[in-house]
Amino acid sequence: MNPTAKPLMVLGTGSHVGKSVIVTALCRIFAEQGHSVAPFKAQNMSLNSWITDDGSEIGIAQAIQAKACSISPTADMNPILLKPKGDRQSQVIVLGKPFADRTAGDYYESIEDMMKVVEGAYERLAGQYDIIVIEGAGGAAEINLYHRDVVNIGTARMLHPPIILVGDIERGGVFASIYGTLKLLPDDIAPLVKGIIINKFRGDPAILEPGIRQLEELTGVPVLGVIPYTELSIPSEDSVSIADKVQSAPRDNGLVDIAVLRLPRISNFTDFEPLEPYSNVHYIEPGDDFGHPDALIIPGTKNTIDDLKVLQDCGSDARILELAKAGVPIIGICGGYQMLGKTITDSGIEGVSGESAIFSGLGLLDIATNFTEYEKQTLQTEKTVTGNGPILGSIKGQQVSGYEIHMGKTNLMDGAPAFGDDGCVNDNGLIWGTYLHGLFENEHLRDAFLEFLYIGRDMSYSAVKDKVKYIDPYHQLATHFRSHVDLDAIERMLED
Repeated sequence: MNPTAKPLMVLGTGSHVGKSVIVTALCRIFAEQGHSVAPFKAQNMSLNSWITDDGSEIGIAQAIQAKACSISPTADMNPILLKPKGDRQSQVIVLGKPFADRTAGDYYESIEDMMKVVEGAYERLAGQYDIIVIEGAGGAAEINLYHRDVVNIGTARMLHPPIILVGDIERGGVFASIYGTLKLLPDDIAPLVKGIIINKFRGDPAILEPGIRQLEELTGVPVLGVIPYTELSIPSEDSVSIADKVQSAPRDNGLVDIAVLRLPRISNFTDFEPLEPYSNVHYIEPGDDFGHPDALIIPGTKNTIDDLKVLQDCGSDARILELAKAGVPIIGICGGYQMLGKTITDSGIEGVSGESAIFSGLGLLDIATNFTEYEKQTLQTEKTVTGNGPILGSIKGQQVSGYEIHMGKTNLMDGAPAFGDDGCVNDNGLIWGTYLHGLFENEHLRDAFLEFLYIGRDMSYSAVKDKVKYIDPYHQLATHFRSHVDLDAIERMLED
């Protein structure tokens, strides 16, 4: 292992306290200082994933953090990824490739082997970079998991890094959660905690001062800063973040309304975040009133068949067909694309039940999907727009880039492909699906889609677009972090 590589670990008092964002901020700050820096998370559990240049699948948070470092993400940055399927099962991704579907009990029986994978991945990163910023997962003081923990205690014991503990004040009880976490950490890990950050504060920091001083006296650990809540334009890590978004009916702010179905096993909903500055993107639970959106998107899912059953059982499938009949654009991405087809045939690998069966889809596209092999398509790709109609037809012949993460193969029975050999478009061009994630990162496709929606409202899309000014979100985050955290103290941690 490279003895000169300096590890710095960020743990949290619980889930969604801001660990991944703080790691992202530190990655960008160290990179801007001229350091060679990389992110690392031994084990991630998320349905939002990313495909690296070599086709490996990792958690999207580490891809975001790598971008903050101005480097390309690799499987070593997230050697183990767990993708929940339901019924206490997860697909285990090891070094970017599908390993197996495992229950929690079966997975924990292989912890020693997983730790060897983690150690090898870290050693390879440490041989390439000077600073490794490590992210924990969930709460650090999960006392029932200490003997089999990989990502928090296991990684800390392997590396003995200086640790920053993050607490979320927005949820209340931040002092108790920080104090309790420190007291419950194992005796060999607690001394590694060198600093505390209080995150997501709203209000006057002076009000916190007495509590901060008492916390420092009680724990002997300095509070490095209090970070105010701020809006960020950085992609979200997982579906927990959907709760932070607007869930209610679209606001009356002069923007078009794009509804996204919040499937039970929704994945890669970050696909739609590029649309947020220009429209009201809101999420609809299956069974809820759809309202009258200008467009509907059916997103990706870790389990197409079981999520399709949910839509059919609650009657949302009928509402989708009503919108299609009314001429509302409907777009399916990945699993959503599979649902738009005529049939889905499962040989026992996709559904949680493990049974072989043929299922009826929504029937809006003339395609058929088959799950016959435990094999996943993972690649970055570039395609030519071949679809017709008022949206895709306006940019026909142009290139779009994206990435694929899916099981199953889809056959086009009739109709036109959307992007070269991928996807399908119906006759009027208003219903189409694709396996391409990251599609709306392509500005010309995003513009074509939104232009059509605004024309339908007799509004000017260009007027909306002109109001949106680009600011580097990673530099913005780094500046915000610097303004509220003692960065000198963190740099001393690395030196010590």
